[in-house]
Amino acid sequence: MLKVNDLNIYYGGIHAVKGISFEVPQGKIVTLIGSNGAGKTSTLRAISGLIKVNSGSIVMKGNNITGMIANKIVEAGVIMSPEGRKIFADFSVEENLLMGAYSRIDSKEEINKDMQYVYSLFPRLEERLKQRAGSLSGGEQQMLALGRALMARPKLLMLDEPSLGLAPLICEQIFETIKAINEEGVTVLLVEQNAKRALELSHRAYVLETGFITLEGTGSELLNDPRVQAAYLSE
Repeated sequence: MLKVNDLNIYYGGIHAVKGISFEVPQGKIVTLIGSNGAGKTSTLRAISGLIKVNSGSIVMKGNNITGMIANKIVEAGVIMSPEGRKIFADFSVEENLLMGAYSRIDSKEEINKDMQYVYSLFPRLEERLKQRAGSLSGGEQQMLALGRALMARPKLLMLDEPSLGLAPLICEQIFETIKAINEEGVTVLLVEQNAKRALELSHRAYVLETGFITLEGTGSELLNDPRVQAAYLSE
């Protein structure tokens, strides 16, 4: 579904992403793991059209989207739920979800159907439909951020640190929801600090270190790789 080839990203004189290449097959979960500053978020932001790609290409379902403006990338089905959730704090839960469907041109019935799907994943959001989003707990805000992304009907759902700052029980609920979303047919590109849980979930994974891809394999292969265990999985 997605092919990234020889991607280079600079911030001024800083070479943040250094010629990385990877693929996200349709219907799979692919994870990028690595320490802070490795280039993971920059990669997602480049795919989303939020930052400039200095060289390389990003191809979505055979169409080159490199340098395309962000709203056109959304219309192509590439949707990101950003690190830190970035919900509209002064909007209600319902208004936040409807913002996820902003670019859609299909019927109100179809949008309502997707709202019901989001509520089936996160019943708590339906309970708090008219509540101001900024008053939700951290876990509820993450549910809302995921739900808002789903309202755009993603072909490729990119998730940046969905478990960041959440209690273990809520983290597990988020990971189980990602698995359920994928089983419904949504392709997922995941950036996640909880490397163990992310690798358990993933069909394929890549390790980024200082802007380079240093390891790749199936989720289980990297989960059992001594180098990954030493760097990312040790207690």
